[in-house]
Amino acid sequence: MRHILKTVLLGQMLSLFICGTAVTSQYLAEQYQVNTPMLQSFINYVLLLLVYTTILAFRTGDDSLLKILKQRWWKYLFLGLADVEANYTIVKAYQYTTLTSVQLLDCFGIPVLMALSWFILRARYRLIHFIAVAVCLLGVGTMVGADILAGRQDSEGSDVVIGDVLVLLGASLYAISNVSEEYIVKNLSRVEFLGMVGLFGTIISGLQLAIVEHRDIMRIQWNWKIALLFAAFALCMFGLYIFMPVVIKVTSATSVNLGILTADLYSLFFGLFLFYYKFSGLYILSFVIIMVGFILYCSTPTQTAEPTAMPQPHSTGLDNAGLKLEENDNQMPVVTVQFTRDESVVVSTD
Repeated sequence: MRHILKTVLLGQMLSLFICGTAVTSQYLAEQYQVNTPMLQSFINYVLLLLVYTTILAFRTGDDSLLKILKQRWWKYLFLGLADVEANYTIVKAYQYTTLTSVQLLDCFGIPVLMALSWFILRARYRLIHFIAVAVCLLGVGTMVGADILAGRQDSEGSDVVIGDVLVLLGASLYAISNVSEEYIVKNLSRVEFLGMVGLFGTIISGLQLAIVEHRDIMRIQWNWKIALLFAAFALCMFGLYIFMPVVIKVTSATSVNLGILTADLYSLFFGLFLFYYKFSGLYILSFVIIMVGFILYCSTPTQTAEPTAMPQPHSTGLDNAGLKLEENDNQMPVVTVQFTRDESVVVSTD
């Protein structure tokens, strides 16, 4: 119970960080007509670069920055690209499709994440895990129903098909990024993950920012309120990135993604005061359903499949005569096996 409570609290902390990024982005868009998702992500990657990439730069040995780049730079380039484009495509999808479609289709990342964890991380699920995921998705469906009843489904968008495809693509890229993150933090280190994502994320988002958002940035009428909202977004995103590896190491990427399904509900509660949303009792019900599914998932740990053992040879010829013999007790003599030029075997004991 202590582990489950700790997991629930950590998951909800991540949801609050995501809520902070959503509320600040929406406030910038609605109050100041500022739509610059790549600039906002770029600031976060720069913060990761300044903190964690710098730490790697001062390290020596196998976990130094140069050694990591030499051994696996192309892997982190792929990871950085997936992470940057996941953030961009989900935000971009809101311009084409409805909030309801984004909330529903974004859940596509959970089965993709479970499939990748099965093949890459060798995670093995039980029946209770699939039931828990189904319960969480039922909670999301309840939340979407509450949005429709409260009139938050928004307009149809300019091109629903493009928006839906962007959501599916973003959810899949998030799954790739999260599985890679789980592998790195559990087998390498959290600092390495954050440092390399900061490095390649800064490069990729910086180039993309210069190409697709330079005109939008030029149109921003900067003042202290806009600057404060950008700073709040950057701090929330930075907090999300530095704490998520900690939570993933304690649990798993799938568990984290189930826990942060409540982020939309926290955003709604803030929206009741900031954007005057209509309240529905179904929101409370959806929160309870998601939390029940999340706790159910965390109640039973997943298993890890053991790698298939290589078959051992059964022959007992000369090739096996040099195998090391295991001692059954301390009185067993040490056996030395030597081969002479004419293939005879000389055995001596100490």
